[in-house]
Formats: sequence, structure tokens, C-alpha cells
Amino acid sequence: MAKWKLTKIKFKILTLGVVFIGLMLMETRAVHVGPAGIPSPVEQIKTEEKVIALTINVDWGEEFIPAILDTLDDYQAKATFFVTGRWAQKNPEILKTIAARGHLLENHGYSHPHPDKITVAENKEEISRTETIIFDLTGKRTVFYAPPYGERGTNGLRAASDLGYVTVLWTLDTIDWRSDSTPALITQRILDPKIRYGVKPDHKGAIILMHPKENSSKALPAILKGLQDNGFRFVTMEKLVTYEKTAE
Repeated sequence: MAKWKLTKIKFKILTLGVVFIGLMLMETRAVHVGPAGIPSPVEQIKTEEKVIALTINVDWGEEFIPAILDTLDDYQAKATFFVTGRWAQKNPEILKTIAARGHLLENHGYSHPHPDKITVAENKEEISRTETIIFDLTGKRTVFYAPPYGERGTNGLRAASDLGYVTVLWTLDTIDWRSDSTPALITQRILDPKIRYGVKPDHKGAIILMHPKENSSKALPAILKGLQDNGFRFVTMEKLVTYEKTAE
């Protein structure tokens, strides 16, 4: 048992080391510290490279994942799947398939609570429990954390930071959970996003958020084709962070 724990710790350190190399290249976002002394979430990578990360938050919708995986294969695109622990327990074969097809599995907590409404300790339990489940099923250790509901309060961010995680939000949101989100509207939100805070979102280094929904699956080919036609490559979060533009 002691030997297993030591091996587990070494594996975590090695995995975090790979991500740390990428994060060391990040000029502002990962090192920016908020008022509570906690690293701010990563919402976009500063880069001149045409790289983009598709993140898929999963707590349901497993019936749409096979089609999503097929589409990703068709366009030779890689994605990052942030899964909850309870979903992983119920769908171990799908989880393994996602990993086997070259996509990144990351942490979305265990039971999809509101991180802002539970304690730091409870948030840590959510993250750690899911990390163990994913590792036991796939042998892969999670290092990125997508907080449920996109909440960015102190408790969730502190828990993730204390556990050595990088918290990830998004640049472009499909808002596919809304009932009025048609495939055409989802595609438009990503390919031609609205101006936010007086600025047109830049696709370079962007992080796209979607969920395994029927209309998201239908919109995905147009999203991938539209961005690839403009020279973009879809990479995992682990790869995306290595493109951060360093200071001149």
C-alpha cells in the first residue's frame, strides 16, 4: 500500500511537471492572482498561433458522445472532456473510449454542485474523488479543473489551487444548454461571436465550451470546418497552454 501511494504521488508530480512547463510560458493569465491570493482561471491563451481548444463538460448526454467522437475523428481534431466523477462511474467504457481516441480527460468535480455554495474542504473532496475515479479507470491523472456552472468564487478556486489544479473557464460559450439553441445559432456563437465589453473575441488561443447535446453534435462539423478553413488547429488544453506567448 505504501509503495502504491508513493507511485501515485510520483505519477502526479510527473504529470503536473509536463503541464507546468506549458504554464511557465504563460505571460499573464496563469500567474495573475486575484484579491484572495488565488490564481485566476484560464479563459484564453495569449498567442499568435492559430490554435484553439474545444472543451466538453460532461455530466450527462452520453448518448451523443459517440457521434461527437466520430466528428472529431473526421476532422482530426482533439478535445478536452471535463467529466464528473459520478458520470465516469456510470459510463466507464465511454470514458475509456474517449481516452483511447486521443482526447484529454479532465476534472469537473464529482456531483456537479455549485462550488460557491460549498466549503473549500467539500470542493477538494469533489475534485479529489473524481481524480481517483478517472485514474482508477484509465490510468490518467487529471490536472485541469472546470468548475460546474462556471463559478469562480473563492472556495472553488482555492480548493483547486491547493490541490495543484489549473482552473479553466472559456472564451466562447455555445450556450447549448438553452432550449432555443439551434445548430445554426450554436455555430454562429462560435464562428461569429458577439462583441463583449467592446471587444470582438479573438479565436487565437480561445477555449470553446460545449456539452454533449443533440444540437451541439449537429453543429460541431460546421464549427470545426469553419475554423479549420481559416487555418485553426484544435488541440487539448494540455497542448494549448504551451502556446502562451512569452514576454519579449
